[in-house]
Amino acid sequence: MTKIAYTMTEGKGELDRLLADFADTLATRGVRTCGIVQINTDCDSGYRCDMDVQVLPDGARIRISQQLGRDSTGCRLDASALTQAVADVAVQMQSDFDIFILNKFGKQEADGGGFRDLIAAALDQGAAVIAGTNGLNTQRFEAFSGGLAERVDPTPEALLAWFEAPEGD
Repeated sequence: MTKIAYTMTEGKGELDRLLADFADTLATRGVRTCGIVQINTDCDSGYRCDMDVQVLPDGARIRISQQLGRDSTGCRLDASALTQAVADVAVQMQSDFDIFILNKFGKQEADGGGFRDLIAAALDQGAAVIAGTNGLNTQRFEAFSGGLAERVDPTPEALLAWFEAPEGD
């Protein structure tokens, strides 16, 4: 049985904090985590926040955003940094893990790239998978999961209950 889920929040940065805290909670309980969580850093320069990802459980912190200018409206994702994060997570996946956490199933994954193959590999290895998503990519995540993904309320209690529930519940 496949255990795959997604969660969404409304507030800016809330999803990042929720999944990072969830990863920390699991680690303190001895659960072996893999994947990435996002840590945002406020900028003093007037730009939007910097986006860093932490490779779980104890890997590198990688800046995945690029500064495009104060008035830019384009995508700030640094594709080469994302590729590096994917490679680092793939190395971590060579060790046993219980859950794969992805901060965001975004445009890259929806279009067939990013962490998409690693999500499938994690499921093949028998790990649970939880991904953050947004309204733009939720349907594509559900399609990717073959309709098996469960929506989990964006609360620490709901995430923990989902993870601890036996498969098939």
